[in-house]
Amino acid sequence: MKILLFASAYNSMTQRFHVELVDLGHEVSIELALDHERMRQAVDLFQPDVIVAPFLKTAIPEDIWKQHLCIIIHPGIKGDRGPSSIDWAILEDESEWGVTALQADAEMDAGDIWASINFPLEGETKSDLYRGKGAQAAITCIKQTLANFIDPKYQPEPLDYGNPDVKGTWRNPLKQSHRAISWESDTTAEIVRKIRSADSQPGLLDVLFGEQFYLYGAHPENTLTGKPGELIAQRYGAICRATIDGAVWITHLKRKKKEEQVFFKLPAAQVLREYIHALPEVPVSLELSPHELTFRDIWYEEKNQVGYLHFPFYNGAMSTEQCQRLRNAYLYARTKDTKVILLMGGEGFWSNGIHLNVVEASADPAAESWQNINAINDFVYEVLRTDTHLVISAMQGNAAAGGVMMALAVDRVYAREGIVLNPHYKRMGLYGSEYWTYSLPRRVGPEMAQKLTSVCMPMGTRAAKSIGLIDDYFGNTVSDFKTQVIKEAESLAQGEDFQDILWLKNKQRFLDEQYKPIAIYRQEELEQMKLDFTSNAYNTARHNFIYKISPSETPLHLAVHRQQVKDNVSCKLLSPA
Repeated sequence: MKILLFASAYNSMTQRFHVELVDLGHEVSIELALDHERMRQAVDLFQPDVIVAPFLKTAIPEDIWKQHLCIIIHPGIKGDRGPSSIDWAILEDESEWGVTALQADAEMDAGDIWASINFPLEGETKSDLYRGKGAQAAITCIKQTLANFIDPKYQPEPLDYGNPDVKGTWRNPLKQSHRAISWESDTTAEIVRKIRSADSQPGLLDVLFGEQFYLYGAHPENTLTGKPGELIAQRYGAICRATIDGAVWITHLKRKKKEEQVFFKLPAAQVLREYIHALPEVPVSLELSPHELTFRDIWYEEKNQVGYLHFPFYNGAMSTEQCQRLRNAYLYARTKDTKVILLMGGEGFWSNGIHLNVVEASADPAAESWQNINAINDFVYEVLRTDTHLVISAMQGNAAAGGVMMALAVDRVYAREGIVLNPHYKRMGLYGSEYWTYSLPRRVGPEMAQKLTSVCMPMGTRAAKSIGLIDDYFGNTVSDFKTQVIKEAESLAQGEDFQDILWLKNKQRFLDEQYKPIAIYRQEELEQMKLDFTSNAYNTARHNFIYKISPSETPLHLAVHRQQVKDNVSCKLLSPA
């Protein structure tokens, strides 16, 4: 089937649809919804059987949806309408939400229903819900929709508010006034919910030290207290603000736009540096009980001879300081009387490599990039040289660039079914490091390694397993994935052949070192990266990424229909074998 995707951006949801639909054998092309005329051109050039909009902020022109089946993926339950669906669901503490596949119509979100999937809400942020349960439900919806499309007897369900199954309603755009915090009366739970309803976009607008900031990354705190509204502590870049019944940690801030000056998200303590010199730094134990409510971006736990190292960094970005702490935490895990170490990353993202926002904000971006890549390399080096444990990357969430390559430094790589991997650096103007020139070819072979890092396209878990990039994938949900990966790790730790597997691992590392020392791979990568960090390509790509500057046209590697016109060589997704 020929499927044209209309999208406002090639974001995680659009990438997930792209990967999944190609995996199913469909011919897929993408047109960014930059203007109506280009959307019309895309339809004329591609002649799709179905048009799907997984992430669209603008209306599809009437002449298109009247002549073609256009399916809108709406992040709401049946009957829900409006542009702030997930925001309202989190803010109003709904226990269940969903995704609905709607046929485009004259009225916003009022078209016939082709599929709808519900799921429980469990305190997620807006972005985590969107990338996790929301994305999984959306994929299920489109699969059902396409099956219905080829069924000649199928008739979509008209929107009928008289139907008891239709529980949604029209919801107006959620404004900042709807979720404004009252520090004198709101509870910790209410404040956390308000911030999470706007995270990661648009953020919750609030005032600190007489300035307006958008707040992100809320975590409840049940030990520290103070006068409601006052800052009482800081920790690893986050700030802690007292509430009427405890406190809340806020990890990131963004200054509100001033005239033509635009700002971007940064660790909260970095943004408020000039104001919080005297604010106490309150550390936290690496092995603090998970039942304690507080903020921590790295923690360790162990059970049944398996150690679990968690590092759910915000948006998967790893700053120099975070990489240094992660290395220290890993060295600690390696001293424990365990047999297997699981690198858990985070649920939303496993890792996306170096922290581009922190780099952009530094006085010398090239120097900060250099420190950052060396810090992440120091961590990867310790993983590679581990001879006392077997190490597993447990990829719960999406990963990109250095985050993917970091995951390959281990003995086994397991991924949650449906996550999206981007094993390349080139579109950021970088050669890459994290010892990828050692780890990637030994998994997929030199030819495939070259292809992955030059074609620069996303990859699903089925394709990743088929080429050996990962060892296996399982679990539609984070919970299911964790249950299965724990079983795999404990089985490995308790297996009679553990010592044999460990011996073979160390023997191979020894042989690899004799063939070419690991230090040489790093040296060669960093020689190229040092040049890249001062290049116009890197500085421009980083700037456009951070300030969310849209392209002036759909990139040809996405727009298959325009490749045909310009006789361009297609950059196709890698399909499972």
